[in-house]
Amino acid sequence: MINVETVLQQYIQIPSVSGQEKAAGDFLKNICLSNDLYIADFGDKDGQYNFAASVFPLSSGKPNIVFLNHIDVVPESKSEAREPFSGTIENGVIYGRGSIDNKGAALMQLYGILSLMQDTDLSKSPYNITMLSVSCEETQCSGGVSYVIENHINELNPTVVFGEGPSELTTLMEGDFKHPVFGISIIHKKLLWLELELETKTSGHGAVTPVTYANKELVAALERLTSKKAKIVFNDINTKFFKDIGQYHKGAKKMVLKHPRFFKPIFSSQLKTRPELFSLLTNTITLTNIYSNSKVVNKLASIAWARLDCRLLPNTNEEEFLTMIKKTLDNENIKIKVLKTSPKNKASNPETIYYKNLTLAIQDTYKKSTTMDILMPNVNDLGAFRAKGIPAYGTLPVFFGLEEVRSVHGDDEHLHLNSLYSGAKVYYNFLRRMIQ
Repeated sequence: MINVETVLQQYIQIPSVSGQEKAAGDFLKNICLSNDLYIADFGDKDGQYNFAASVFPLSSGKPNIVFLNHIDVVPESKSEAREPFSGTIENGVIYGRGSIDNKGAALMQLYGILSLMQDTDLSKSPYNITMLSVSCEETQCSGGVSYVIENHINELNPTVVFGEGPSELTTLMEGDFKHPVFGISIIHKKLLWLELELETKTSGHGAVTPVTYANKELVAALERLTSKKAKIVFNDINTKFFKDIGQYHKGAKKMVLKHPRFFKPIFSSQLKTRPELFSLLTNTITLTNIYSNSKVVNKLASIAWARLDCRLLPNTNEEEFLTMIKKTLDNENIKIKVLKTSPKNKASNPETIYYKNLTLAIQDTYKKSTTMDILMPNVNDLGAFRAKGIPAYGTLPVFFGLEEVRSVHGDDEHLHLNSLYSGAKVYYNFLRRMIQ
């Protein structure tokens, strides 16, 4: 049986920024091999390194309970106080890129599976149990989960997939909470990455300011777009979420949350200061990059570009959304190019045996806790399975403080080691319930 803390420390110490996953993937695969899991390779090079580690060979044809994680991590930040791939352990906390996202989560999954194998006779299990580790989730490249689904979905034979999602909510949200509440994502927003390009014939010395030029026109158009008031859209999932949150409040706030459509003006004004919640009700447009073909201060650029990270609510018509952007930019010279889009994914049913047993497993581990359906504003690999009609649920069933949450993709990412064991225990309890 692995020493999960040591394995995580060693895993973190192997840098695996997106597109450079092979070394870390080899390490994790060898850990799985040495613990009697069956390996199926779905690509073995950087940017396309994916493997399944299973209790039974995939050739057994058993319906497969799949635990999904990704090997890649985001690049380090220049402002980090600690060496980003140190894996340092101090006072029960492990530091380093991937300690939460997603190497720590992977070790919770693996430790839960191996614990089950150690103390349970699985010979008559109706299910296979698999940990699927993939590349480039952070960049959503074509060599990761999309490659696995396109080329190996029948071999993998997933009956349900579990992956990254929300943690325990009460430490991160306002409310009169008496017991823990864990989020389970059943759908996420659709990703739409755009590039805007504006080319003008104006060029020359910066000392002579023309009436119009590329940077000026693009900035003016972007101001119109980014200052446009976001339209609130209620759907069954986000409405249910706010109604569920309402039970943990009192007085007027409880009334507003329990009836968000009726109190829409009040509701929207209160949430505008909480972008993480407001994003559950709106299509978002975030300006992430502006650049031009001029690299010097005193030369006018003839071409200017901008990139937008857009996240669309379920059932949003992409063509209508693009038409709205073009109309708001109000500049016929701006070309709009779609850089990347994610498949439309349908919400996974919260009434399945998988969801119910996950809820019970969380309650087995954290007494008197409850769960709550969530629409996630960020995109992850679970959507690729939902697009194929496969139930997929996202959660990281541990307690996180605000500091830990902010460290993900931020400075000095870290995880309390006791979360490794409590998260693994949830997966263990879930699997016990599935095979009993």
